[in-house]
Amino acid sequence: MPGVPHNAATQWFGPDFQRLHPLLQALHRDGGTLAGEIDIRTGPGLAGALGRRLARRLGIPLDRPRRGFRVDIVHESARMVWLRRFDDGSELRSVFEPVGRYPNGHWLESTGPVRMRLGVDLDSGGWHWRLLGIDARGLPLPRFLFPRTDAYKRIERGTEGERYRFAVAFSLFPFGELLRYEGALQAIPAATALSADPAGAAHAAAHSSAERVIT
Repeated sequence: MPGVPHNAATQWFGPDFQRLHPLLQALHRDGGTLAGEIDIRTGPGLAGALGRRLARRLGIPLDRPRRGFRVDIVHESARMVWLRRFDDGSELRSVFEPVGRYPNGHWLESTGPVRMRLGVDLDSGGWHWRLLGIDARGLPLPRFLFPRTDAYKRIERGTEGERYRFAVAFSLFPFGELLRYEGALQAIPAATALSADPAGAAHAAAHSSAERVIT
């Protein structure tokens, strides 16, 4: 891809990087900051109890079903780093390292002591994660013992322009869905992102309908 800076994402996808929506290409070529409001919910009954336990381990706050959220995305030559920040100060940091190449390769996402092996499916310009395996502190775990992860990111067009839509859900047989958080985010200009907290960034995103997901 002449003229495209090489980082972990562009190199892993190779020519198929062009199959991503142009705004997702920009996000995964240059990085950036996205913010807005997200919905967080857990399942009913025992599924909810398991979901709340999982949320505590991940650092996801559950005291309100809707709250401000910000994610800072940094791309490097050998990895990408995602720092998710909730408006109560909670943080969730993940490091993604590529293995092989698309479509047969995968990513290793490390979040604390847990590492997931994730494949990627491309669909209509969007990016869908597919869980392939998991280990904790280097020890492989049977997949049936860990919640199934369903996560995607895509670009959607609405009344406020194009936004970055994402969802992350965890489910476990036979209980069903345990935990889900999702939302539609907008880009935050670099000058604003340097000083904005998640609540302020969410406010700025809600009032900048002319902003594209990547400027």
